[in-house]
Amino acid sequence: MTDQAGKLRTLVKNRISTEKTGTENGALDTNPPTKPHFICITSGKGGVGKTNFSINLGIALTRQGMRTLVIDADFGLANVDVVLGTITKYTFMNLMDENLSVENILGEGPEGLKIISGGSGLLNVLDMSEEKLQRIIQRFNELNTLFDIVIIDTGAGLTKNILSFVNASDETILVTTPEPTSLTDAYAMIKAISREPERTKVSVVVNRAETHEEADQNFEKLLNASMKFLNFPIHSLGIILDDYRVKKSVQLQVPFLIKYPNSIASRNVELISRKVLNHNIDDAPHEVKESNFVKRFINIFK
Repeated sequence: MTDQAGKLRTLVKNRISTEKTGTENGALDTNPPTKPHFICITSGKGGVGKTNFSINLGIALTRQGMRTLVIDADFGLANVDVVLGTITKYTFMNLMDENLSVENILGEGPEGLKIISGGSGLLNVLDMSEEKLQRIIQRFNELNTLFDIVIIDTGAGLTKNILSFVNASDETILVTTPEPTSLTDAYAMIKAISREPERTKVSVVVNRAETHEEADQNFEKLLNASMKFLNFPIHSLGIILDDYRVKKSVQLQVPFLIKYPNSIASRNVELISRKVLNHNIDDAPHEVKESNFVKRFINIFK
């Protein structure tokens, strides 16, 4: 595993060097690709509506003109496929297949949203040859040119893989509910993030709140604990009020933003999407230096 990590770091270094000096045939690239905004959506525990939120946020952002990709990073569980009622032909692991283009691997979601299924077989990554590592880096760079926003829907809980995604992203959205166990696990996640060398911005979405007041009170509890014990600021991105139509949409396998566009949950997500765009997306594109996904893979091999 250590040898694989060293190999990957060398490949990334060579790729960055090539990008700085020009293309491989010596021509100078005068139009460097822009880097999409990477949003990691995670939670301290399962069952808080994280994947459902990820999909509906992706749809809301797509409606606002953002080229949006949702990656199901809960490897081994095709949660995004289940929520959407789709069966994708290819998964994240197919990014290494030289016979497939990136466009072939991307799954079609609603209203132009693109998805990459998590599928299974993460352990196969540990056996990647240098050629496949090179292919992965190339594919990540291709993704950089295709999307404005990449949403990474992680698994739940505190694992090394999830924290790697968190560290690699531009920001993290932590989904919680007013339940005491959910808040406790959310704080544990915040604590883990606060101890990382490169601490990402953390925004909180309180899901399934009965009232605005309940949501605000629970966010304040998290904020006060985070500042008092961790000296780590968190931000409120918004709330999603409890709405029976969300459950119905899950049963129908149709995102509630599409099935029930006028529901309170849909309006809440639309407001959150506007906050994401207004507060976190720079007007001017910035040059790609190193793919955040590549960073994440490096961390897996450490």
